[in-house]
Amino acid sequence: MNQDPASLAVPAITPEEFDELDLILDDLRSRHDETPQWEFCEGFMAALICCRRLIPPSEYLPVLLDIGPPGQHCEGSFENAAQAESFFGFWMRRWNEVAQALDAEVDSLDDARAYYPEVMDVRGAVGALPSSERDDIQTEGLPSFGQVWALGFMFAVENWPQDWSPPRDKEAIKWLEQGLQAMVALTEDDNDPPTIAMLDDDGPPSVSEKRFEAFADAIWAVYDLREMWRNIGPRVETVYREATPGRNDPCYCGSDKKYKKCHGAN
Repeated sequence: MNQDPASLAVPAITPEEFDELDLILDDLRSRHDETPQWEFCEGFMAALICCRRLIPPSEYLPVLLDIGPPGQHCEGSFENAAQAESFFGFWMRRWNEVAQALDAEVDSLDDARAYYPEVMDVRGAVGALPSSERDDIQTEGLPSFGQVWALGFMFAVENWPQDWSPPRDKEAIKWLEQGLQAMVALTEDDNDPPTIAMLDDDGPPSVSEKRFEAFADAIWAVYDLREMWRNIGPRVETVYREATPGRNDPCYCGSDKKYKKCHGAN
């Protein structure tokens, strides 16, 4: 099953370092406008960590960032080696941090060891702006809390369908269906009345109670999916053996001899 890309514990990424990550992605987006936000990358990463197979960076990075192979420049490529090194350093550290959190035995998401996705409350941030600034922003279509993270998770699932195909065990199938349903629910818009302020207790409410619960359900679903695939392990490919003639059958070479007297003699 998946192991952490970094085998040693490393410091958690700081808010300032997440800002650096955003700047790198912004720069990539200047050359390739489909480069996602970090929240999408975070969901994509969570799905890779849950996956039953350890998918290598050479396979998943072109899907996520549309970057070319080493030495080959394309529209989604990093500006230089230093930028690529910075991104991969942050990526590996965050991967290690998320994997450790998902492997921790926690009973509450309030536990300091629990996984908490790096997500943005865009609606809350806009709502907290002064009215003069808020009036200049198109508020319709702003992503709901956790929505982009869930979209990134499902993007990874959809790009490796064989690795997310239902297992044979009925109980595992139930876990898989429930887990993915919880994630898909979070990809939908939050259209219920907002009652919870995520950024500041004194700020404007931006998230509904139903959405808040759905976000927690999706995080627990990641825990369940991680545990399920760890128990099942990678897919085992069926090896088919080529049929051979019986010893007394005519040899396949057309010699008119019995197989045991010809190619089956050895």
